[in-house]
Amino acid sequence: MRYAVMRNAVMLALLGLAGAAPAQVVIYRCTDASGAVTIQNDTPCPKGSQQQRRVVGAAPTGSLPPVAAPAPAPHPTPHKPAPPVERKAAPPAPAMTRDTAVDDADRLPPPVLYECRTYDNGRYLSDDAKPPPRCAPLRVTDLGGGDSRVAGSACQTVEDQCQRIPDGALCENWRQRLREAESQLRFGVVEQREQAQAEVDRMQRIVRESTCGR
Repeated sequence: MRYAVMRNAVMLALLGLAGAAPAQVVIYRCTDASGAVTIQNDTPCPKGSQQQRRVVGAAPTGSLPPVAAPAPAPHPTPHKPAPPVERKAAPPAPAMTRDTAVDDADRLPPPVLYECRTYDNGRYLSDDAKPPPRCAPLRVTDLGGGDSRVAGSACQTVEDQCQRIPDGALCENWRQRLREAESQLRFGVVEQREQAQAEVDRMQRIVRESTCGR
């Protein structure tokens, strides 16, 4: 009963202080020799009692508006390094086909071609109307009129005779010349392979991109 009375007194004291200016309140919890417990404010426990002291701050008279917690700072988005750019080799140029070649309406006739004959009745095709002259060997005889290898050898400069191929037969002869160039590339002298390849490429382009490629 004594504990309850003292507790009510403390509560009333606290309520009475509610309207006053904010101050600190000291609460004493006293336990006497018989074990009875009393709680009192601002008055220390009597001698011979076990004392526990606690300081309590007075509550404010009015409620303060709630303070909004500051919004958390946005976390910076981690910067992801750009993936390495994979450099790929340029794809090979597509093979020239009829679809990717010159339109039929834009095609031109193939270049002029000549059929040339040599001094010994050899025949070949050329796009040069006057090929370089060649040296035709001459017969060398001795004093008796027979062939003489000891006397040496001699030749005579001659020119091949060339005639222009008619326009209607140009494509057929260009294709023939291309086949001869391809054969020369396969079976010719190794040291001349680069030159032979360039000649094949040139003739293939003529046949493919001219009216012969229709």
